[in-house]
Amino acid sequence: MEPGMEELMPRLLPVGDCDLAEDFDPTVPPRTPQEYLKRVQIEAARCPDVVVAQIDPRKLKKKPTVNISISGCQPAPEGYSPTLKWQQQQVANFSAVRQSLNKHRNHWRSQHLDSNVTMVGFPPLLSIVSRMNQATVTSVLEYLISWFGEKKFTPELGRWFYALLACLEKPLLPEAHSLIRQLARRCSEVRALEESKNEEQISALNLIICLVSRYFDQRDLADEPS
Repeated sequence: MEPGMEELMPRLLPVGDCDLAEDFDPTVPPRTPQEYLKRVQIEAARCPDVVVAQIDPRKLKKKPTVNISISGCQPAPEGYSPTLKWQQQQVANFSAVRQSLNKHRNHWRSQHLDSNVTMVGFPPLLSIVSRMNQATVTSVLEYLISWFGEKKFTPELGRWFYALLACLEKPLLPEAHSLIRQLARRCSEVRALEESKNEEQISALNLIICLVSRYFDQRDLADEPS
């Protein structure tokens, strides 16, 4: 420590002059506050100014283990995989919707909203989703994904997913990031089990997977172009 520096640093454990017993032994448990402070002061004085850590270089070579789910989406049924051009067009359309939503958000927030239309059972009206902050968007998205895990996919549910994705701000919060990946995987599961090969429903599921993977940069979940 440089000369004069010690005066600039406050003493955390000042010990003034005090009468300590002649038989004071710093190696035994202190009996008084004065003995405790004196013992701490003695121990601190014995500490070296510089401590060098002894590190085994062999342990540094071990790579840390990180548990990350890398499973992708299940492939689309044969003949129903979207083309790259179609996916690019959906991303462009979605981007335009997000820009329009942000542009008119203040207007819709200023409009009167009846208290009975705030439930999810209603369509995702701009007057509703424009009032949602990111915490609310994430909460509703989590609820619907959980519901979707046990129920069938419907056009109404698809519209809500589309609207909520349009409201998500980038960069994604960790929770939102996990949720949309969960959503894309669930869509691929439902799509793979689609027995009737309903083209409209498969297209809707393709759209959600496309937006999650290509707009929100989860490329490992993207459908391979047909």
